[in-house]
Amino acid sequence: MQVEPTITCRRIQGADAVEADIRRRLDKLGTYCASIMAARVLVEPAQRHHRGGNRFHVRIDLTVPGEAIVVSHEASLRPEARALQASKTRKQDEIDRSHRYVAVTIREAFALARRRLQDYVRHRRGTVKLHVPAPEGRVVRLFPLRAYGFLEAGDGHEVYFQRNSVLDDAFGDLRVGSRVVFAEERGDKGPQASTVRLVS
Repeated sequence: MQVEPTITCRRIQGADAVEADIRRRLDKLGTYCASIMAARVLVEPAQRHHRGGNRFHVRIDLTVPGEAIVVSHEASLRPEARALQASKTRKQDEIDRSHRYVAVTIREAFALARRRLQDYVRHRRGTVKLHVPAPEGRVVRLFPLRAYGFLEAGDGHEVYFQRNSVLDDAFGDLRVGSRVVFAEERGDKGPQASTVRLVS
């Protein structure tokens, strides 16, 4: 991480232990994405309950190249209340006892952050592709009546091609010595060009 993370714990008992846990989890996020530039984490009670303890809110802001990843998480209601999309909570709809603890809410928030960070990394890998130019060659033998020919690749090996492999219906424009770019694949009888494009 390029910048020291900012961790804020508001109205949390044992804030030192909570901060140490958060630092450990931020270090672990760095193993999923080494390019995290900055991180801010806020932990605070979501609302006050005189009985049954507090629900906690955790917000994680991660700055990565070209994007900001934000996770805002509170301990969730039981699945039944979520399924009913209850607008009011009743005693039986309150959060699970295990979710009342700040450590559990932090763990859930960091699990969400990890998944979003992994999605970001996968997306970056998919969009940053190395451009490999198509191999270039020249026509060395041509059989117009039989509608096929042979190319010589840059390393000297020959590649078979046929009329329907030539793009833009340009088979008739080919001559011995014509420069082409092509895509090579393995055929039944050796290398063959699946696409051939005449270089003008």
